[in-house]
Amino acid sequence: MSVSLPNGVILALATAYGAVKNVTALTNAAPAVATSAAHGLTDGAIIEMKSGWQKLNDRIYRIDDTTVGAFSLEGTDTTSQTVYPGGTGTGTLREITAWTQISQVTDTSTSGGEMQFATFSFLENDFESQIPTQASAQSFQMTIADDPTLPGYKALQAAAEKRDVRALRVTFPNGSVILYNGYVSFNETPTMTKGQVMAVQATFSLLSRPVRYAAPQV
Repeated sequence: MSVSLPNGVILALATAYGAVKNVTALTNAAPAVATSAAHGLTDGAIIEMKSGWQKLNDRIYRIDDTTVGAFSLEGTDTTSQTVYPGGTGTGTLREITAWTQISQVTDTSTSGGEMQFATFSFLENDFESQIPTQASAQSFQMTIADDPTLPGYKALQAAAEKRDVRALRVTFPNGSVILYNGYVSFNETPTMTKGQVMAVQATFSLLSRPVRYAAPQV
């Protein structure tokens, strides 16, 4: 058991992507191994994955075990052919080639992501039952001390104006990371309360569940 503080956390926005490349095969394995001719990736690269397997689709992954024409998606487990039907996981990828730090973040929060339930009851019962259905839409918000000259401010502003899907990387002092993917919204009007730091807010409307790596790649 351990506890930690968020002090020292660094947030960064993906600001450049490589060319889209085809993934022609994806194995049922732990981790899943992708086939992509001339992918040009190296261990530790971060990619956005598009896949026929919806549990992998639109998620951000770290790459490991690269070989000529193949690599693994670190941390994945696609062994269940019920969830991941064989031969249907093909798609595309694009490597994230540049990140811009979002500095002066004062706090973050999330909303949504709670499990939803279907409630039912049979005529003969005097109670109701529930079964889980799906998690609600999730978003990630950050509050940033207002300074429109900062690179991170400008990067968020540009992404919001273009309605681009962008990755967000949260790096903790111990080297662990959380990777998000979604649409960026940015409110450029700062809060203005006497005696308090002016701040703006950015929101990521997530397209998929985040991916967490508990330790840096070795």
